[in-house]
Amino acid sequence: MTKYILNRLFHSALVMLTISFIVFFIMFKAGDPVELMLPPDATQQDVVDMRAALGLDKSFIVQYQKFLLNVSKGNLGNSFIYGQPALDIVFERMPATMELAVIAMILSIIIGIPLGIISSIKPNSIMSRIIMFFSLTGISVPVFWTGMILVLIFSVILGVLPSSGRGEVYLFTSAFTWDGIKHLIMPVLTLSVFQLALILRLTRTGMMEVLMQDYIKLAAAKGVPRKVIVYYHALKNTLIPLITIIGIQFGQLVAFTIVTETIFAWPGTGKLIIDSIQNLDRPIVVAYLLVISFIFVAINFFVDVLYTFVDPRVRV
Repeated sequence: MTKYILNRLFHSALVMLTISFIVFFIMFKAGDPVELMLPPDATQQDVVDMRAALGLDKSFIVQYQKFLLNVSKGNLGNSFIYGQPALDIVFERMPATMELAVIAMILSIIIGIPLGIISSIKPNSIMSRIIMFFSLTGISVPVFWTGMILVLIFSVILGVLPSSGRGEVYLFTSAFTWDGIKHLIMPVLTLSVFQLALILRLTRTGMMEVLMQDYIKLAAAKGVPRKVIVYYHALKNTLIPLITIIGIQFGQLVAFTIVTETIFAWPGTGKLIIDSIQNLDRPIVVAYLLVISFIFVAINFFVDVLYTFVDPRVRV
């Protein structure tokens, strides 16, 4: 088990190193941020001095070596626009984004898996058909359309929910205050609709496949209670592909909440990264992408380790 974990950690470190090189190279070739930072009447000498002050006059290899050295010290450089440590700026916005992603994923799991199980036990029942109809709708509707419809209904027509902002924050989250909860409802629903439908459909497909296996029929023939067969034998063997999808989708929720944050003016990392790309603020973009990449790598590592508990054969 220890060897397996160390092997996964080594591969994760290689992935992060590769990602850092690719991201830094792309931003190096993207353009010169100095031209956007200086006023139109700046002289050529001003441009040269600014490039030297920011370290942009060095070659790519020299800049990347300095970048890796700073990363080893926990420093990803200062923002060209804000003049503050890029990592601090990203971490300042990250709690708001993580809040949406975590709550949306939890809601999707606690609703999607039970509905998937119900629809798999009696796939031809009216209840199952209704569940699958709504799941197909949820997986087909674009996120931006869902968000705008929710705003139209609950903010414009009914006037019961706020259409923008994060609301009152307590202990780094809005979930502990009534004002914060009201601000959370629509963004969380917007993000969770697709995830819920996807988890529901995957659970249903996996359960239906497992319930047709011979060992399930043998357990039923031996008189094993139906609940034990469904929730212990069948569900456990459905979890491995489900865990994979949940891990990947959670990473995507964190990385791609830009549309939702834009619709609801949510103060997360979405607007920050858009503004930074437009301004060629390299330290912010690199810091954001590395943080997101680390989250993806950490999730995949956690999923791989979780496999070994769900199915011990993975260790071999």
